[in-house]
Amino acid sequence: MELLSNINSVRERIAAACARARRDPGSVTLVAVTKGQSPDIVSQAARLGLTLFGENKVQEAKAKIPICLGRLRWHFIGHLQTNKCREAIELFEMVQSVDSLHVAEELNKRAEQAARTLPVLIEINIVGEASKFGYRPEKLRTELTHLNALPRLEIHGLMTVPPWSSEPENVRPVFRQLRELKQECEQILGAPMPHLSMGMTGDFEVAIEEGATMVRIGTALFGERKKR
Repeated sequence: MELLSNINSVRERIAAACARARRDPGSVTLVAVTKGQSPDIVSQAARLGLTLFGENKVQEAKAKIPICLGRLRWHFIGHLQTNKCREAIELFEMVQSVDSLHVAEELNKRAEQAARTLPVLIEINIVGEASKFGYRPEKLRTELTHLNALPRLEIHGLMTVPPWSSEPENVRPVFRQLRELKQECEQILGAPMPHLSMGMTGDFEVAIEEGATMVRIGTALFGERKKR
């Protein structure tokens, strides 16, 4: 079965990257990215042992999640519009892509209404790509204490989508800078932030070597998405 083979291959590659970095493979969480994948495929992946899934669009997740197998865990990993925050609170256990104070404040308001606390990651645009969302590091430094003061949000770490490159080594400095920024944020807050979500199909091994605790994998698990 191709999906089982892909899952085993990704897990083996995660373990090998951890071995190179002298890390415990259990310290890296695999987030299966299911954008464009059917509920049947998600349920098949769940039967094969995957438990944590990532979705990029609230509307797709809203249609998909209720009909997927079992009690799966879901993270939101795409750009979140403020008018989708209420639904995101209902659907996801974590939002990995908080990219502005405005979005954070809206999530906090909706979490208050839902009487829950929401774990979040702050999305960072390390190199300032105009085509990508995310905090620039210098802006995060000025707003971090305000973000941390929002009572219904728990900042669990940082996330990034690096510039695309056919050579994974080219993005190693981005992952390293994110790790260093996390350490700086921990010093500012005086508290640990356990997670670095970084690394996708083309570069997750380098990300693990640089400290990733979550890798977001789609293509290596499910193959190229069919164009609609």
